[in-house]
Amino acid sequence: MLAWRSFCYSGRPGTARAGGGGGSAIVIMLDAFFEQARQGRLTAIRCAHCAALAMPPQEACAACRRREWQTVPLEGSGTVASFNVVRVPPRGGAIGAPYAVALVRLREGVSVLGRIVDIPLDALAVGQAVRFRPIVEPHQTGIAFGPAA
Repeated sequence: MLAWRSFCYSGRPGTARAGGGGGSAIVIMLDAFFEQARQGRLTAIRCAHCAALAMPPQEACAACRRREWQTVPLEGSGTVASFNVVRVPPRGGAIGAPYAVALVRLREGVSVLGRIVDIPLDALAVGQAVRFRPIVEPHQTGIAFGPAA
């Protein structure tokens, strides 16, 4: 069973939030996660007890419930497992519609949601190879994926 969480990061310390709970430790881990993404590096955390990978960071390991982690770099390559085309923009119009959001299965075995960039919506397909590309704006960092080549 997948646990879905929504994430936002405004670029100010202490502003990363994970929907569904968590304490100050998760905020610190998310700040570090998005700072790495801002610099073009995709990272995950590996449980020190059972070696399970988690991305984005979470407070406790889903496999063993331990709270001992180490940050590990990810290659950033993967395939589109599923996607949705958003045709009505969110309130505020910060993102123009239409655009696609995909669940990307990374080579390391973890999956992450991200926007699709630089791929025409009518060319996007399940199984398509993609590569991490951060969306970096003055007060916001986002996870996105574009063409692998």
